[in-house]
Amino acid sequence: MAEAHQAVAFQFTVTPDGIDLQLCHEALRQIYLSGLHSWKKRFIRFKNGVMTGVYPGSPGGFMVVVGAYLSYNKYNQLDPSQAVNSITRALLLSLPLSLHLSLPLAVGGVLVGTGLWVSIIFVMRNVLKCLLSWHGWMYVQHGSVSWSAKLWMVLVKVFSGRKPMLYSFQNSLPRLPVPPVKDTCRRYLESARPLMDDEQYARMEGLAKDFEKNLGPRLQWYLKLKSWWASNYVSDWWEEYIYLRGRGPIMVNSNYYAMDFLYVFPTSVQAARAGNAIHSIMLYRRKLDRAQIKPVPLCSAQWERMFNTTRVPGAETDVLQHVNDSKHIAVFHRGRFYKVWVFYDGRLLLPREIEQQMDRILNDQSEPAPGEAFLAALTAGARTPWANARVTYFSRGKNKQSLDAIEKAAFFVTLDDTQQRYDAGSPVASLTSYAKSLLHGQCFDRWFDKSFNLIIFKNGTMGLNAEHSWADAPIIGHLWEHVLSSDPKMSYTEEGHCCGEPHPNLPGPQRMQWDIPAEVRPLITSSLSVARTLAEDVDSHIIPFSDFGKGLIKKCRTSPDAFIQIALQLAHFRDKGKFCLTYEASMTRLFREGRTETVRSCTNETCAFVRAMLPGGLNFAECLKLLKDAAEKHQSLYRLAMTGMGIDRHLFCLYVVSKYLGEESAFLKEVLSEPWRLSTSQTPLQQVELFDLVRHPEYVSSGGGFGPVADDGYGVSYIIVGENLINFHISSKHSSPETDSHRFGGNIRQAMLDILALFQLDKKSNK
Repeated sequence: MAEAHQAVAFQFTVTPDGIDLQLCHEALRQIYLSGLHSWKKRFIRFKNGVMTGVYPGSPGGFMVVVGAYLSYNKYNQLDPSQAVNSITRALLLSLPLSLHLSLPLAVGGVLVGTGLWVSIIFVMRNVLKCLLSWHGWMYVQHGSVSWSAKLWMVLVKVFSGRKPMLYSFQNSLPRLPVPPVKDTCRRYLESARPLMDDEQYARMEGLAKDFEKNLGPRLQWYLKLKSWWASNYVSDWWEEYIYLRGRGPIMVNSNYYAMDFLYVFPTSVQAARAGNAIHSIMLYRRKLDRAQIKPVPLCSAQWERMFNTTRVPGAETDVLQHVNDSKHIAVFHRGRFYKVWVFYDGRLLLPREIEQQMDRILNDQSEPAPGEAFLAALTAGARTPWANARVTYFSRGKNKQSLDAIEKAAFFVTLDDTQQRYDAGSPVASLTSYAKSLLHGQCFDRWFDKSFNLIIFKNGTMGLNAEHSWADAPIIGHLWEHVLSSDPKMSYTEEGHCCGEPHPNLPGPQRMQWDIPAEVRPLITSSLSVARTLAEDVDSHIIPFSDFGKGLIKKCRTSPDAFIQIALQLAHFRDKGKFCLTYEASMTRLFREGRTETVRSCTNETCAFVRAMLPGGLNFAECLKLLKDAAEKHQSLYRLAMTGMGIDRHLFCLYVVSKYLGEESAFLKEVLSEPWRLSTSQTPLQQVELFDLVRHPEYVSSGGGFGPVADDGYGVSYIIVGENLINFHISSKHSSPETDSHRFGGNIRQAMLDILALFQLDKKSNK
C-alpha cells in the first residue's frame, strides 16, 4: 500500500487542540514536477505552432528583414513613420518629447519591416505550393534525372527554408483536384473491360454514358464546391463512411498488424523487451510532440492522432476520441488490466524501470474480477452491441474510471502468454501462428479500439495491431521502423535484461477496478463468439521470398512494384482460372489531408501478358514485350492515382453526394457494389538510413498484413526488404471453397520465378 499513501498529498485530523495537518512532501514534489512537465509541453507546442504558422519564414528571418529595413532607412534618411496609422501616432505623441521624436521612426520601421516579412512569407509559401503542385518528376525515366527535375528539387529545397518541422509543409500543399467526370468514366470502363464479356461491357458503357451526360455533372458541381471549401474533398467522407460507420467487427475486417524482426531475437525476457520497446515508443512520441520527426513534402496530418487516441463505438457511427496528452499506458495480462505511469520525477521512465513495472504485472498472482477476463472481446465484435453496452454499463462509477484509463492511455500493451517466433525448422506453421496472433489473438486480449496495441509475447517476440480509421499503414510503419532500429542500440545485459538499475521507490502499476453486472456478461460472450468465428475463419500464410529481390528486378529495368503486381495477376489466374477486380493501395499525401487512392492493377495489358504465359502461349520475346507494356501501364495508373487523377475516390464521393441529394444512380450503385477479390498493398521501408542491411542483413523487418476484404478473395501485403528479400503476407477465408492461402502462396512464388526467367539474366551475365 506504499504507493497508495504516496498518492495522497495531505492528511488532516481534527483534535481538541485544533486541526493537525500533515503534508506528504513526496506527493507535493511529484505534483510540482508533473505541472512543470505539462507547462514545458505547452510551451513547446506553442513554439511549434508559431514556427509552423510562419513557415517558410522564421523568427530569425523576421529579425534579419526588420533589421535590414531599419538600417536601410537610417542610411538613406527615410521616414517610414508615414506607414503608422493615426491612432498609433496619437499614442506616440503622448510620450515625452525625447521619445516621440525618434520612436515613430523605429515603430514605423518595425511595422513596415513586419509587413515586408509577411509578404516574403506569402510569396515563398505560394511559390512552394506551385512547386509542390508540379508532378513532372514522377514521369522521369528510371535511372535518369532530367534537368527540369533537378531544377525542381533545387527550388523546393531553397523555398523549404532551413529547418522545416514535421507539419511545416501543411499550408504549402495543394488541394486534391477533382477529376473531370468524363475522364473518370472513361478510365473506369477501361478498367472494367477485361472483367466483362461483350454484353456486360455494352450495358455498363450505356450506364456510364447516361451518367456522364445527365446526373454526373450535377453531382460534380457539389464536389467542386466542396473542394474549394474543404481542405480535402475525400478524406472526411472516407473516414466516416468507409471506417467509422461500419457496424461489423473491426478485428480482422479493418485492423492490421506489423511483425518483429524475422531472424533476430534480441532477448527472450518478456518484460525486458517491453521495457525497451515502450521507452522507444515514448521517445518517438516526444519527437512527435516537438514536431522533430524529419519532414518530407507530404501531408503529415495523420500523425496527429497516433497517440492518446481511441475509436469510441456509437449506435450508428463511431467517433475518434483524442486527448492532447497522456502520461500512462494501459496493460493487459492474464485477464487483468493495469494503468502504468510512464513518467516519474518529471521525466520519462528508463527502459529498466519500465521492465520493473512489467515484472510487477507478470508476478501478480491475483485473479481477474468477474467478467473482466473477456471484457476486451466487446471491442472485437459488432459495433452496435458494444456501443449500447458502453452507454448502459460503463458510463459511471469505477467502470467509467477504468474505461477512461484505457481510452485515454497513450497506447495499449498486451503481455501475451503465448510464444510466437519464426522457426526455421517449421517456417510455414510458425509464421502462420505469429500472423494470426497479431491479427486477432484470442479475441479478448487486445483492445482493438486503441490507435495501436503493442503485443509482447512470452518469449520476447513482439508486434503491433493497429486500428485503421485514424491513419494508414505507412504512418504506423514509420513508428515501427523507429522502434525496431532502436532495439539493437539500447541493447540488453547478458541475462537479457534492459541496461540500468531498477528504481528503489517507483510506485507500482495500478490495477484497474471493474464492477461488471451479470446482465452485461452475455453481451461479452456473444461478442467473443462472433469474434472467434471470424478469427478461426482466417487462412493466413507468410512467405519470406528470398529467391531474389529488387536487386535483380532493377537489372530487368522494371519497377519492382509493377513486377510484383503483374506476378500477382499471373498467380491469381493460375489459382482461380479467371481475372478479378484488383485493389492496390496508393497514397495521395502529395495533397493536403490526402490518404489513399486505388490502382486497379488488373488491366487489359496485364491480362494479355497473363494469357501469353499460359501453356501454348507466346514465345519468350513476345511475352517479354507484353510484360513491359503491362509494367508501363501499371506505372501510368500509379502516377495518376498519386497525382489525384484516380477514379475510385472520385466515384465514391459522387455516390455520397447522390445519397445526400436523394438521387439514385444505377451506374454508381453497380460500380461501388463490385467486390475486390484481390486486395493488395505494399508496405514501404521509409527510413532506409536506420537499417544497414549490407553489414547486418539479419535485421530485416517481416512487414505486416491484413485480413481478406472479400469472403471469396485474397488479401496480399508485401514488403521489399533490401536487395534480396520480399515478404508476402497472404490472407483468405477457410470457409470459401475458391481460396487457399497456401496454394496461392505457391502460385505467387512460381509466378515470380517465371517472370524473372523471361529476362534470361543468366545468359546475359555469361555473355
